[in-house]
Amino acid sequence: MKKFLFQGDSITDANRDDENNDNFGLGCGYALMLAADCLKNRKNEFEFINRGVSGDRITDIYARIKEDIINLKPDYMSILVGVNDVSHELTQNCGVSPEKFEKIYGMLIEEVTEALPEIRIMILEPFVLKGLHTNERWDEFSTEVGKMAIKSERVAEKFGLKFVPLQKLFDSLSADGNYRYWSVDGIHPTAAGHQLIKEELYKAFSEII
Repeated sequence: MKKFLFQGDSITDANRDDENNDNFGLGCGYALMLAADCLKNRKNEFEFINRGVSGDRITDIYARIKEDIINLKPDYMSILVGVNDVSHELTQNCGVSPEKFEKIYGMLIEEVTEALPEIRIMILEPFVLKGLHTNERWDEFSTEVGKMAIKSERVAEKFGLKFVPLQKLFDSLSADGNYRYWSVDGIHPTAAGHQLIKEELYKAFSEII
């Protein structure tokens, strides 16, 4: 049985059960949605684990690389990170610069692939929408998260990994101004937003299975 690990921040966490990290503790977001499809259509082929942590920046994921990635020995892994690296800087002055983001992300991927040479990794693009959390400093959020998206894609290209674009898709679907349909606060997706992420990730996953 192949093992799929979801890694990231609160968007991935989605209120997962910390005490139940198998197929039954995946939270209520895109991780659960993708796992549900696979478990229905590919019975007994995959085990799913969600180790997303609310509030995580790339530095936090790197800090738990051994326990929450390498020791789990996943065959597949997706990572969605970047918005907290910006948000924490704008609201708490403890974020991560784009340059450091790219450097740490690269170190993370390099160490994981050295320890697990057969792993297949998918990098999801960090995204942001207008909303209660972002409106007041929208220009900064949009610009800085955009930089993290570019850095994420550069890491994917450097290591030959699947990159999953999301920002343009969210922008297109919310062009009517109804941002709240896709995101609760500009950062956290609604059910429709999670379904969108799931669909795009599933496309990428289907290409590397």
